[in-house]
Amino acid sequence: MSSEPAVEHETTLLADDVWDDLLNFIEEKRVIPIVGPELLKVETETGPRLLMELLAERLAQRLGVDPAPLSKPLTLNDVVCSYLANRGRREEAYTRLRSIMREAAFAPPLPLRQLAEITDFNLYISTTFDPLLEQAVNQVRFGGAPNTEVLAYAPNRVADLPVEREDLQRPVVYHLLGRLSASPTYVISDEDMLEFVCALQSEHLTPEKLFHALEHNHLLVIGSDFSNWLARLFLRMTKRRRLSDPRDVGEILADSHSLRDVRLVSFLQQVSVRTRLFSGAEAFVAELHRRWTARHAPAAATGSSAPVRFMPPEREMPENAVFISYAREDLPAVQKLKAALDAAGIRTWFDLDRLESGDDYDRKIRGNIGRCSFFVPVISATTQRRMEAYFRREWSYAVDRTRGMADGAVFILPVCIDQTTEAEAVAPEKFKAVHFARLRDGEPGADFVERLRQLLNSQKA
Repeated sequence: MSSEPAVEHETTLLADDVWDDLLNFIEEKRVIPIVGPELLKVETETGPRLLMELLAERLAQRLGVDPAPLSKPLTLNDVVCSYLANRGRREEAYTRLRSIMREAAFAPPLPLRQLAEITDFNLYISTTFDPLLEQAVNQVRFGGAPNTEVLAYAPNRVADLPVEREDLQRPVVYHLLGRLSASPTYVISDEDMLEFVCALQSEHLTPEKLFHALEHNHLLVIGSDFSNWLARLFLRMTKRRRLSDPRDVGEILADSHSLRDVRLVSFLQQVSVRTRLFSGAEAFVAELHRRWTARHAPAAATGSSAPVRFMPPEREMPENAVFISYAREDLPAVQKLKAALDAAGIRTWFDLDRLESGDDYDRKIRGNIGRCSFFVPVISATTQRRMEAYFRREWSYAVDRTRGMADGAVFILPVCIDQTTEAEAVAPEKFKAVHFARLRDGEPGADFVERLRQLLNSQKA
């Protein structure tokens, strides 16, 4: 990742200064990992197997394809081409693969879990269709809860990042070559690959926010199975300029074959001086994980308390949840509040992504306020300034719900995260009639947490 103009030829470890540069860029959130099939080694009854080879064997069985005349190890492309040559229906291969994956229920491999533990990564690109990468992130970061945003590209359905990469509030896994489905919307053959690559380069079919992120960040292309020319094309496509042009970002290709490809190495040495090669995808991830973990170990070693990790709210509001309504600028305080309530076993929900448009979105928010256990509006200097914002609509919906409640019923629990007083608060009278809990910068006191717990328990009784 340094500016040194040479392709790295070390087959075990990159130089320490290269690792240091890489870790610095990761901590600055300027690195995007791109995960390929060599990292997908799953456990089976006969030992570890590469997922794509195993799927090819099982797909051949399901489609009645004779594997004898095909090259070994089997590939999905060879199985699909053989099936089509015998007048098989193309769509059958995709739905059979989906069934095979569902029945197998493979656990995420260790390298994927190690990548997921590097919490400075907030965007992962997958070049495979399986769900193992998002499962790894959910398992490591969210205890298995499906809090990872999962997006998938298809030529007939262009999905882009919801916001610019630096504004992402939850980890995203983007399937660049499609996601497992019963429909032919993901890559399993060379023909599929050709269609996807052509579409991704089309002006009207490019996910612009995603490719802006790929263009302006360092890339780790780990475990890809790209052939010589496809590797060149992929690098050129992500950088959207001649590879020989001066640029501030580079990439590392870590896999089992690129360093052995003399023509590819020669091309990169002459043309793409910011590209480095590493032999072995799993070894690269293991070393990266070891070095990143070592950098973040001193706090634990000295006995200092680590900050509570913020867990994004679930996509759908759970039952018996506390709805938190806030202004966007107050998100850091709301994250502290949620982390503290999570630690106390109190389920909370708020809109993290802040779409703030569309009838469907509005119905979702209004419905959530209609069935939440309690409503916590966050009042601050920010809400004082903003005379028009979506949180005010949320406040109105909460007041509407109280109209059907008995006098004295507790539902709205206003909190204030700064010095704003009840008297001066620009808030509904229903809020100002209730004592504001004072949560400096979002840190709740033990009395607030205990009161909320007692209120929730009384509802269940």
